[in-house]
Amino acid sequence: MEDATRRRNTELVLVVVAVLASLFAEADAELALNGSLGGGFATTGLGLGALALLMHLAVRKWAKYADPLILPIAVLLSGLGLMMIHRLDSSYAKFWAGTQEAPPEAGSQMQWTVIAAVLFVGVIVFLKHHRSLQRYTYVTMAVSLVLQMAPAFFPGIYGAKRWIMIGPLSFEPDEFTKIGIIVFFASYLMANRDALALVGKKVWGISFPRMRDLGPLLVIWAISLLILIFEVDLGTSLIIFGIFIVMLYVATERTGWVLIGLVLAVVGGGAVGATSSHVGQRVTAWLHPMDVFRHGSNVTSDQAAQALFALGHGGFLGTGLGKGQPWLIGFAGRSDWILGAFGEELGTCGLMAMLLLYFLLAQRSWKSAITLNDPFGKLLGTGLAVVLVLQVFVVAGGVIGLIPETGKALPFLAYGGSATVANWLVVALMIKVSDAAGKIELEPAPDPAETMTVSTAEIRAHMAENQGS
Repeated sequence: MEDATRRRNTELVLVVVAVLASLFAEADAELALNGSLGGGFATTGLGLGALALLMHLAVRKWAKYADPLILPIAVLLSGLGLMMIHRLDSSYAKFWAGTQEAPPEAGSQMQWTVIAAVLFVGVIVFLKHHRSLQRYTYVTMAVSLVLQMAPAFFPGIYGAKRWIMIGPLSFEPDEFTKIGIIVFFASYLMANRDALALVGKKVWGISFPRMRDLGPLLVIWAISLLILIFEVDLGTSLIIFGIFIVMLYVATERTGWVLIGLVLAVVGGGAVGATSSHVGQRVTAWLHPMDVFRHGSNVTSDQAAQALFALGHGGFLGTGLGKGQPWLIGFAGRSDWILGAFGEELGTCGLMAMLLLYFLLAQRSWKSAITLNDPFGKLLGTGLAVVLVLQVFVVAGGVIGLIPETGKALPFLAYGGSATVANWLVVALMIKVSDAAGKIELEPAPDPAETMTVSTAEIRAHMAENQGS
């Protein structure tokens, strides 16, 4: 119990540090932009601090063995995201007044963070153990597929169909379906691991599966292509297929699965890219971002070019918070381009620190997965880490020009209600998985000798009673 209490005390200290660091960044940006702290500074600080304390108390009460780093890292990333969105609001209001860039987003993002915190606490309180999710494996998968395909029947926005719109409300179901798909993959791979891992042939020292065992991989590949074709959602397609390949490799330890997956990804992506005009435009913008400044170019958006300019302007140490020009990147706060804003004002050094925070968060989930004894928990913890890493890779790769831009929101940092809620649900599941792993680490296993002694005594007592009767 002392070790568990020490973990929670460490978590509390780190949560306080995370809130203070976020407030320091907010103050730095406010002073650079306006020369004084705005009236919303205290409100934001108190709100973020109260939410962080609420989540910590929930973890302390109902997940006391959980890893002490997961919650503070998520709080810090969320705080920095609120800071940058508010900083961009100020610049958009000044330089883009009267245009579609002007509506403020920081207040709405704070409201979504409150909703996410409440749902986070709900998961921590009511999900008694991560293995409870196994009971709803196929229901979860069915609901996830229905939600994932639903946007195809709604109008597209900026060329992609990622949103379900009901009146004035809209949300991105893919942010939630990725969680359900991880649960399904973990359960399916646990049940079919032997058939997928032990049977097959070796070619040039690499173990390949049988053709009939390729069914699940081909189904997921087909679903990914359908998402790409009908919803033009490159990011979600890459993430779903990538999650399955990585979890499949972790479950089977067969390199052949990875090679087959890469081949299918290249073939499918190439075919869709050659036939879809929207995907083709994104590939063209990726290969020739500066063509937007040429007359008659097919590249219509300057976001990729402006993001590269911002990264170059920031250099190694950055311009300083509030001292750059990230507002030149259209819709920077709403999507992956917010990474370009951070890159300009925090520099390469600051970006590397932020990326390390993401990978440290994923590493804590991997560590919990390794510690657990049950296969479902191992795969669930791995899947939660993989979805975080893949989404950060897809976003960062698109901003720096490594891969085509996908429009996915950077976890915790970018504006988006669906993304904010879903990412905090991922953190809640990470904490429940790490709580189970922490019990294994901190609670000593019963001594086999003592167990045998007690068992033998009970047997003798039972025999004596029978003899007496």
